[in-house]
Amino acid sequence: MPGPEIPTPAGDVLPKTLTAVSATPSAGLDPRTVAEREWIERRSREIRDALAADSEDKAGWLGRLRRGLGRSSAKLSSGIGDVFIRRKLDDEALEELEELLITADLGLSTASQLTRALADARFGQEVTSAEVRTVLADEVTKLLAPVAQTIAIHEAHRPHVILVCGVNGSGKTTTIAKLARMFKSVGFDVMMAAGDTFRAAAIEQLQIWGERIGCPVIARAEGSDAASLAYEAYQEAKARGCHVLLIDTAGRLHNKAHLMAELQKMARVLQKVDEQAPHDCILVLDATVGQNAHSQVDVFRDLVNVTGLIVTKLDGSAKGGVVVALAERFGLPVYAIGVGEGMDDMRAFEARAYARSLLALDD
Repeated sequence: MPGPEIPTPAGDVLPKTLTAVSATPSAGLDPRTVAEREWIERRSREIRDALAADSEDKAGWLGRLRRGLGRSSAKLSSGIGDVFIRRKLDDEALEELEELLITADLGLSTASQLTRALADARFGQEVTSAEVRTVLADEVTKLLAPVAQTIAIHEAHRPHVILVCGVNGSGKTTTIAKLARMFKSVGFDVMMAAGDTFRAAAIEQLQIWGERIGCPVIARAEGSDAASLAYEAYQEAKARGCHVLLIDTAGRLHNKAHLMAELQKMARVLQKVDEQAPHDCILVLDATVGQNAHSQVDVFRDLVNVTGLIVTKLDGSAKGGVVVALAERFGLPVYAIGVGEGMDDMRAFEARAYARSLLALDD
């Protein structure tokens, strides 16, 4: 008997967005589910291979990344150039470098770690600015490599529920649309839920994105109960056989008590229909806030089990170093970064490319 037909996604495949997600097998699946899982895994491999082979596209993205991090890299490279024209790497030079790294939003702990690594490699030797930046880029890559991860969609979860959190203005709602489009591009059936019921603009924005990318959106009137909407969205996604359910949430940090109650209620309601839901809680951070991103991670980790980060607006910030500081302090996966508002301006996070762009080095 032939295997089930799995529909290909409508519209064009996006070879310019994120690396493909992975599907995790589970035991005791019926033949159709096994066939779907195998198709999902095959589809993911095909997209990964296409991305790896598309050097022209990668070159274009690296150019955008370097331009996006231009203000951050200019601050670092010019500062390092001022300290190291050609100079012996002594205690005074290391102290100046550490202060520079702190002001570039890498944080005290990360700055100390990087300067120690540089001292271990070259202390007492004459060094140039380019040599220092190369050593620092290698060390930053080591810090970032463990957190550069992709989102794993588990076939055992249908739908795989992703709660997307973030402060208002972080680019959260647009990020949800980009994620939905990316998931659709590799063949997943996706639904979005407008769970930020406090803001009519957020509901309308998600509905507009849903129409543009051909993705159903579950929404209610402004002021509706967000937990009830999340429950309704889960049931609808389950009935339609969706692979992924993306749920927007409120981001009103000025009212932390209400936010806490709302997010925790959403999680409790979802756990009544699937005790493992939400399966992921992604926190969207605006890079322009710099070190304030640390407090946002602290707040949202108190509210929900944050499983990973997406950092946006790196194109408008001189604070790109904060991604390194967040990786060193929290160790949370960084699934993607954004360097613009366009659909193709969010990509998977690559440690080496980011580190070298931050230090104004060619890849």
